[in-house]
Amino acid sequence: MTKKGAEGFTRIAREVFAPIYPVIAEQILAWSGIRDGLCLDLGSGPGLLSAALVERSDLNIIALDSEPAMARIAQDTTAGRVTPVIGDVHCMPVRDGAASLIVSRGSIAFWEDRVQAFREIERVLRPGGAAFAGGSFGTAALRDEIFARMRQQNPDWDRDFARRSGKVAPDILRRELAASGVVSSRIREEEAGFWVEIRKD
Repeated sequence: MTKKGAEGFTRIAREVFAPIYPVIAEQILAWSGIRDGLCLDLGSGPGLLSAALVERSDLNIIALDSEPAMARIAQDTTAGRVTPVIGDVHCMPVRDGAASLIVSRGSIAFWEDRVQAFREIERVLRPGGAAFAGGSFGTAALRDEIFARMRQQNPDWDRDFARRSGKVAPDILRRELAASGVVSSRIREEEAGFWVEIRKD
């Protein structure tokens, strides 16, 4: 991704998608019951979810993104307990059992090998840890608001969104989770979107 591309992505995230991140952060913290330890934000982009989680918990967060340009922007977006790191979800630079919580909003459709990514997520989770990777908009009202705004900016938004969503349909994800051998997982389907939930006992 070029610097210009990263800046354009960040502008949309901050101007259109920003309201979803506090909502998603609260949901994930409530679902997981985890508020401290190490958290990985995979495909973190400009770090808006990382920032929302830090504000609401005692987590230390690694904002992992494969794009150096995004990592530089995340460095400016976040502070304190968030550390931007350039890395690949398929082979994370994190030791086994290090993470209490793993989150990823919006990047799962772009993972080249989700079977391997799910294995990596399970590897780096500590016992008792949880992961949530998906594409939720937080609430149905926020989803509708974002769709309306994105249609103004991109006349092909609905088609583009449907194309991306088709890559991560629940049935596809269930097959990939089964192929990964991950022990404890499920698809959490909601009106505002979905999450792949992986737990480690």
